[in-house]
Amino acid sequence: MKAIKDDKLKSRIDDIHRFYRDSGRMPSFSEIGDIVGLRSKNAVSKLINKLEQLDIIERDSKGRLIPKTLANTVRVLGMVEAGFPSPAEEELVDTLSLDDMLIQNPQATFMLRVSGDSMSEAGILPGDMVIVDKGQPPKSGDIVIAEVDGQWTMKYLKKRDGDVTLVPANPKYKPIRPVSELKIAGVVTAVVRKYK
Repeated sequence: MKAIKDDKLKSRIDDIHRFYRDSGRMPSFSEIGDIVGLRSKNAVSKLINKLEQLDIIERDSKGRLIPKTLANTVRVLGMVEAGFPSPAEEELVDTLSLDDMLIQNPQATFMLRVSGDSMSEAGILPGDMVIVDKGQPPKSGDIVIAEVDGQWTMKYLKKRDGDVTLVPANPKYKPIRPVSELKIAGVVTAVVRKYK
């Protein structure tokens, strides 16, 4: 995102970001006018064009607004050793948007909260959120969200010689082979876990 020196514009961006964070969606054009105090459609249109030029938002193929760098960025301060301890130095290396890191295809991405422990050995635990890309073609070895014989589940997809099996990552559960129907809703691309 380019540096923004205009305080009024920064304030408007903050207001739009607050709406996005609180409601989980981008505001409509008329809602943007209400949020930032612009009465004319032309003024809202100019603001949106400015935000597009600054790479803060973009439009999808239907003209709907989607966040680009509007989502918060997090400072990357260096690396941490996960093996033996080593001296740590704090140094601003970069900034990173978690949306950019975790979501490749915003229009085809959704999140689900996990219940059950059938994928625990894959590091996916009850209460976690999984990010799912419904536009990514599923391949053998992917973790998928699938409707199998009318029931929804998350499992590893295994394909072999035309045979399809959904395999859990917990030995307490058995693999599932579809009897009549299998629909893949999307491929799990990331897991989000919040500690406290």
